Amino acid sequence: MSKLEAGVLYVVATAIGDNDDLSPRAKATLQAVSMIAAEDTRDAGRLLRELGITTPTTAVHDHNEAERVPMLIERMLAGESLALISDAGTPLISDPGYRVVAAAHEAGIRVSPVPGACAAIAALSAAGLASDRFHFEGFLSAKAGPRESRLQALAQTPHSLIFYEAPHRIVDTLAAMTSVFGEQRLATLARELTKTFETIKRAPLAELLAWVEADSNQQRGEMVIVVAGAPALAVNDQHSITAEALLAVLVRELPVKQAAAIAAEVLGLRKNALYELAQQLREAAQ
Repeated sequence: MSKLEAGVLYVVATAIGDNDDLSPRAKATLQAVSMIAAEDTRDAGRLLRELGITTPTTAVHDHNEAERVPMLIERMLAGESLALISDAGTPLISDPGYRVVAAAHEAGIRVSPVPGACAAIAALSAAGLASDRFHFEGFLSAKAGPRESRLQALAQTPHSLIFYEAPHRIVDTLAAMTSVFGEQRLATLARELTKTFETIKRAPLAELLAWVEADSNQQRGEMVIVVAGAPALAVNDQHSITAEALLAVLVRELPVKQAAAIAAEVLGLRKNALYELAQQLREAAQ
């Protein structure tokens, strides 16, 4: 790697399962910095011991991030370079660390990524679903009501959707997706990526749900679900229309509630889900 610079925050991607995926540059950076800010110092300690790295660590997570930021910024302003890592993969992707990076920018500290593995992108690359456009949703709510409401809001999104899920919720989540998106919507479950018991299965949601329910082994480990985007509604042989495209036009001229009502009537979809999508489009256009 090039020589380590002074006073830089390095955002370092680690492996998501197989430590051979850790880049030489990432390993050299972790060895050279003054301190490693880690989501969990126990997980970081195991990784560093395997790599033979003795750099000291400090815990930075959701519950202490705000109070640790000033100390980290002070050290970097004094010329020390630090690394930020998560438990696995690329930091800040459904992980803490945002406040550290934001504060570094505000303090005029250079932030440099050391790229590497990311479970969401690894799953998408092997999903066999459209990857030219995708929406990363991360973790859905653990509560059934908010989870279904969010899925309803995403139901007409025309590009692939990427979710993370905990093993004890995978059956409930796939059941909710089957109910909201439809039994025949294609999806891919990527489980334990790069690990010994990695499994990747692509199937209609109803089939995927039945497969997971029938095999308790598929209810263990780290989960990524990639769901195909909503198919366009055929208007005639030459044209098609999606809820997002229709609403994008309507919200330019009408209040959000009225736009959602008209789109629901035209497309035969639920108004509540379209209302949230219309609100997002209105906010994006402002």
